[in-house]
Amino acid sequence: MTKLRAPIGPHDHAQGDSSAPVQLVEYGDYECPHCGRAHPIVQRVQKHFGDRLLFVFRNFPLNNSHPHAESAAESAEFAATRHKFWEMHDALFENQDRLGSELYEELAEKLGLDPIALTASLDSGEFTDRVRADFNSGIRSGVNGTPTFFINGQRHDGPFDYPALVGAINAALAGD
Repeated sequence: MTKLRAPIGPHDHAQGDSSAPVQLVEYGDYECPHCGRAHPIVQRVQKHFGDRLLFVFRNFPLNNSHPHAESAAESAEFAATRHKFWEMHDALFENQDRLGSELYEELAEKLGLDPIALTASLDSGEFTDRVRADFNSGIRSGVNGTPTFFINGQRHDGPFDYPALVGAINAALAGD
């Protein structure tokens, strides 16, 4: 079984209690239709487990097949520096069919962020290294597609539907 090579740290985007008994890490791509389907499932799983689950999202843009994945990830990273990562993350998935500079500016404005600063950030590649660091940590962990989930450091190779994720997390809880 493949293990998560990059431990969860302060640089990660995490929701939940850092001391939760189960850690769910997703390597995702904002343009990937499978990640788009997984997004509401993960939210439901988070609600189900509450403070027993820490959720971490890491960028894994598949640029060869998803031309907007990198810019979407960089837009989320821009928002993160202004304490709006999760709001941008959710909005990108909820508007997956409209990814591009027009949407990013619209979302920035809606979130109270400066759309001109966002555009400048994307043009300069300010967050390219941050996105690449997530991507490279995924490569080291054997990620080759999205979404890829790790539960307590072990890759979840089963389906990512709600019953499968709940079952795998329950199994992790029972093992602790």
